[in-house]
Amino acid sequence: MDKNAIKKYAVWARRELISRVSQRAAYFEITEAGFGDPAADSVLGRVLSAEEKTQRQALIAQIRQKGYQQVMEEVAYTWFNRFIALRFMEVNGYLPSHVRVFTDEANQFKPQILAEAIHMELDGLDMQKVYAFKNTNDEDGLFKYMVIVQCNALSAILPGMFQRISDYTELLFPDNLLRDGSVLQQMIEMIPEEDWKDAVQIIGWLYQYYNAEKKDEVFAALKKNVKITKENIPAATQLFTPDWIVRYMVENSLGRLWLEHLTATGEGYHYSYGEYNAATYINADKVKELKTNWKYYLEEAEQEPSVQVQLAEIRKEYAAMTPEQIKCIDPCCGSGHILAYLFDVLMQIYESYGYTTREAVASIVQNNLYGLDIDDRAAQLAYFAVMMKARQYDRRFFSRGIQPYVYAIKDSNGIGGAYQYEMGNFLLDKKHQETLNYILEAFRDAKEYGSTLQLEERDYIGLMEAWKYTASQTAENMNLTLWYSAVEKAVPELIQQAIVLSQKYDVVVTNPPYMGSSGMGVKLADFVKKNYPDSKSDLFAVFIEACGKMTRKNSYQAMITQHAWMFLSSFEKLRTKLLQKDTINMAHLGARAFDEIGGEVVQTTSFVLRNSHIAKYKGIYCRLIEPTSEWGKEKVFLSGEKRYITPQANFSKISGTPIAYWLSNKFIQILASKRTIGNTYRSGSGLSTADNNRFLRQFWEVDKTKIAASKDDEAKWFLFQKGGEYRKWYGNLSYVVNWENDGAEIKYWVTHNPKDPDTTSWSRRIFNTDLYFLTGITWSVISSGDISFRATDTNAMISNAAGGIFGFSNEQERNSLMAGLNTKIWRDIFSTINPTLNYSSGVIQKSPVPPPIENDIGRKCVELSKTDWDSFETSWDFKQHPLVRLRMAGAHAWGDKQPVMLLPSAYRAWKQECNGRFEKLKANEEELNRIFIDIYGLQDELTPEVADKDVTVHYLVDTKDDIPASLQGSNYVLTRRDVIVSLISYAVGCMFGRYSLDVEGLAYAGGDWNAVYRMQQEIYTVEGKEVHLADGRVLTVKPTGYNQIKTDDGWKNLSYPVDADNVIPICDDEYFDDDMVGRFVKFIETVYGSDTLEENLKFIADALGGKGTPRDVIRSYFLNDFYADHCKTYQKRPIYWLFDSGKKNGFKALIYMHRYQPDIIARIRTAYVHEQQSRYRTAIDDLESRIAAASTAERVKLNKQLKKLQEQDTELRTYEEKIHHLADQMISIDLDDGVKVNYAKFQDVLAKIK
Repeated sequence: MDKNAIKKYAVWARRELISRVSQRAAYFEITEAGFGDPAADSVLGRVLSAEEKTQRQALIAQIRQKGYQQVMEEVAYTWFNRFIALRFMEVNGYLPSHVRVFTDEANQFKPQILAEAIHMELDGLDMQKVYAFKNTNDEDGLFKYMVIVQCNALSAILPGMFQRISDYTELLFPDNLLRDGSVLQQMIEMIPEEDWKDAVQIIGWLYQYYNAEKKDEVFAALKKNVKITKENIPAATQLFTPDWIVRYMVENSLGRLWLEHLTATGEGYHYSYGEYNAATYINADKVKELKTNWKYYLEEAEQEPSVQVQLAEIRKEYAAMTPEQIKCIDPCCGSGHILAYLFDVLMQIYESYGYTTREAVASIVQNNLYGLDIDDRAAQLAYFAVMMKARQYDRRFFSRGIQPYVYAIKDSNGIGGAYQYEMGNFLLDKKHQETLNYILEAFRDAKEYGSTLQLEERDYIGLMEAWKYTASQTAENMNLTLWYSAVEKAVPELIQQAIVLSQKYDVVVTNPPYMGSSGMGVKLADFVKKNYPDSKSDLFAVFIEACGKMTRKNSYQAMITQHAWMFLSSFEKLRTKLLQKDTINMAHLGARAFDEIGGEVVQTTSFVLRNSHIAKYKGIYCRLIEPTSEWGKEKVFLSGEKRYITPQANFSKISGTPIAYWLSNKFIQILASKRTIGNTYRSGSGLSTADNNRFLRQFWEVDKTKIAASKDDEAKWFLFQKGGEYRKWYGNLSYVVNWENDGAEIKYWVTHNPKDPDTTSWSRRIFNTDLYFLTGITWSVISSGDISFRATDTNAMISNAAGGIFGFSNEQERNSLMAGLNTKIWRDIFSTINPTLNYSSGVIQKSPVPPPIENDIGRKCVELSKTDWDSFETSWDFKQHPLVRLRMAGAHAWGDKQPVMLLPSAYRAWKQECNGRFEKLKANEEELNRIFIDIYGLQDELTPEVADKDVTVHYLVDTKDDIPASLQGSNYVLTRRDVIVSLISYAVGCMFGRYSLDVEGLAYAGGDWNAVYRMQQEIYTVEGKEVHLADGRVLTVKPTGYNQIKTDDGWKNLSYPVDADNVIPICDDEYFDDDMVGRFVKFIETVYGSDTLEENLKFIADALGGKGTPRDVIRSYFLNDFYADHCKTYQKRPIYWLFDSGKKNGFKALIYMHRYQPDIIARIRTAYVHEQQSRYRTAIDDLESRIAAASTAERVKLNKQLKKLQEQDTELRTYEEKIHHLADQMISIDLDDGVKVNYAKFQDVLAKIK
């Protein structure tokens, strides 16, 4: 089945149909803007027929009730459902007329119904109309008429899909359906005929994909705090269940129920934990055949003798069961996938019991299957799927007049209670009157609540009989008679709904909607809080409870839901309830169980419960979380691997009762410890600013002189731990927060935030202020994988995205605890407590405290991680680039006998240092694992080895091809190119004065420039000797840049001068004295010496990759790749800004934002742009002269050069106009505003941040 084609079609078809029905509405003067006079006899100059007038009035009434867009949506999907139903029936030969509606026998888009129109015998077909259309050659009109007649004819046998069309949906029948590109033509063209052979699959996928864009719209609105309304719940929550999971649920609930019956009656075989005991029972082959068909069926786990006795008692209840007595329901049936497979399994049960196929089909529809959904279109499709399944088994089924119990849940809104009138002898029974009024109240807003509604036990069947036979005769006054007439058809639907919702079922199977409480509308949220307080956090959990209430005692409930209920504290009370039932088995799916949903957000589990409680019962749990696809999970399930047999009583031994079925007894003992982090240390989340854009910055965005070194500094910005990627021991410290005057601005904003007007005290939003600026342990609250713990110190605060543990007597205690938390044991503990993406402080507090260790391995791990973190520019404590540090320190690389003078040697030394640190940290972590494994005696369960990809310091390889398999996917692998790119970044920093070869760390990042750098006139020398003038003065020369820096020992001459005007051009040739490439070459020469300059440049060029000389490659890098790398390094908050004329590279220049002055754009324009324009004009003139005198071959080459220069010149002229406009404004910036705000002021002349 080509799901991509189905998706493409369904998404497009929704848009197309909405557009087409809207056009039809406009044809009758009905638009979103209004609809004129509802009683109009003519519209837009056309006289309406009586039928059109009635239909138009009905359409307007619907729009008034539901809104224009909702009605257009409903009409569009009504026709979509009808079209796909007709297509399915024609492909499979199910149309009673045996005449295709959309295609001919060759499956060409040539409707057979047109060719056969005059020969057809359909109920309601008016041949005079057919001939009239034929005589006028009105094929479109004839086609529309024939489709409507065909739908009306089918309404006799399929009323749930083809309601008689005489309402406004006929008025909005789309036009031009026979043209190329229409909804019908595309349906035939895009979806292969073969795909229409499987009703469940084609209908399910079309339904899901038809809703795809609507789902996106609903969730986009939800991000803007627009709650999900009852009309949009289906689109927001619909998810087509993978076929193998449906089979697993049905076979292990319905299939198990019947096999238990056979066991109880002696008609089956006894399965004694791996061996058949056929001598004990008869008909073993029959049952064995049933099981052969059910490849997802799991045998019950081996139980203790006392449990087997209790199971035998339960089975006695099944002994008298016959197939027709089994009641099955899917209360959230969607498009009918589960109902269809329930039908298949029931057919196998009936046939094994001796029924004929015809008898089995009729009984299943009449006795066994029930389906409910809040979505009318879903229920319509589910109804259709069941009817088609019946037709599949019984080709004469349509003639039997049997209809399934599949319904869309109805509201009673608008009906009103009968109690408002004098009821007298109405329905001949006071109890029937009370029940009627009870139903009318109970079903108010029923579409909000769906199958979660709980009804009282009443005589609904008696009420149905009374309504059917006595209501019309006993409405004894005019008001009651009029009321009855208005609701005559609606009330029986509500009564039938009450019957379905109130009765108990032997098998309840469903995939319920997944929707957190934050997305619920007010009515639904209030309803679940009142009726389902233990599961109110998500609708799927509410349905777990609701389905349990539908299930008979000792019968089965099978579901697939999100797995959060197994672990989160918000579902602890629900877990306690569920532990009072027997979990027969579970397929724990984790993430990516649905191929249509990527990522880790939707993590699921499928399970089968029996509504019984046996204290020592053992369930089978299949752990399928590792495979990353539907097929992979199914494959592991069928292999029998990753299965655990666990007494569910074990779960109660662990704090919070997580469903941690995979844990050994030793692990359970660890988790049962009473000494937890929560009752031993202070732990909590940190600051939530209420507006991160306003109060948070990366430290490199702001003036460094305003960043505090400690909590007591009078500063604006303070270091801020804000979560970050998976990293152990140290790091992820790059943010600063505005905590000036003890957070005065944030506290003010919290109480004046227009989005949160109810907050009048800052303490309602800002918690745990006593935990700021303490030595402790932090972690990222949101993690896509394993949790990782890092050190935090007294110079930093924690955020709400990074929790913290505090209260240590000394640093050794802190490091010891962190050592335990970063081991494999605690990795497994945290995945047990909370295998989700959110590691809140409440989760961490539940963890047992690791025993203290006396060694200092934890401290060493922190030191190794900090050294790694500080080796990169994005660390606050960065000192100097390692390739410069190694050169300046005279370090030796392996095999070098001389101090490092070559860049390749410095690189090898850095590679050796990085990889040595990596191996040392890995060895330390493995030693910690070994220590704790020995403490708890877990040698049989865990090994101490640490995977390379889990070591969170950098490992260096020469190229991507050299990355070992063990490090694939790691964020901590660097290539030689990465190292050279970082060296180039550092060199640019030295050019601008951010860094200096003569001091460590940040030399200048805001503040008084002249207090850091100055220009000192240089003495002119010849061959190293000073030149003296006749008057005795020494000859001096004005420096080309800043050549002195202020140090603790006073002013010092710079080894490498700083650019004078904060503008460094990047051109495709060396047009300017301070050309970027020239300055970079000078940097390399300064650091590594002139003797090895060419060799070092070649090493750089080889690392970068490219063609040409080393200088050409380096120039190409600055022109094309430098800025993208810079934006990536600085997380889209660049500190060097690229003035860029465009794709032709007419002009590029970098500035350093911390040195920005309001006149800098004017200087760029006059000193650089104008100069570059002049050069272009000169070069163009020169080329034109040379071309005139050149040979033919030479002329081709010169014309290519001329074209390039002309394009650059044209681009630069346009750019000059833009920059002129900005230069005149003399714009100021405030570093406190950060890059995002300041960069936007110049966005028309700066490169896009990507």
